[in-house]
Amino acid sequence: MQRTKGYLDEQFCQIEDLQDETSPNFAEEVVSLFFKDSVRLVTNIEQAMEKYPEDFNRWDAHMQQLKGSCYSIGASKMNNECTLFRNNCGQENAEGCMRSFQKVKREHAILRQKLESYFQLLRQAGPAGTATRPAGK
Repeated sequence: MQRTKGYLDEQFCQIEDLQDETSPNFAEEVVSLFFKDSVRLVTNIEQAMEKYPEDFNRWDAHMQQLKGSCYSIGASKMNNECTLFRNNCGQENAEGCMRSFQKVKREHAILRQKLESYFQLLRQAGPAGTATRPAGK
């Protein structure tokens, strides 16, 4: 995984390190749960923004949940976009929130595509015991 581009941070490495013979797909399962949860949270934010225009406290509370999920798997680029959204909420900047939210959704889609490709490559490499981590990771 190209961590140099800032999509994932060290937290993701720690999740990968929890894999062993008894749970060889642990990281993929955690990521799968993240996407299931994050899709629900993105929908909640969208609905809050539609139903409660300029209720920045409500928007912020929903985004805080998504930000926590991003942090838990090391989704640093998405986490940064969540922070920008929350900053816009603090400034009561609805237009900024809208722009930030579009970026959050875009980063979510990019992250999903990158992680799906990553796990697909790992599956093609064979059992966890035969796959090796790139040097320096």
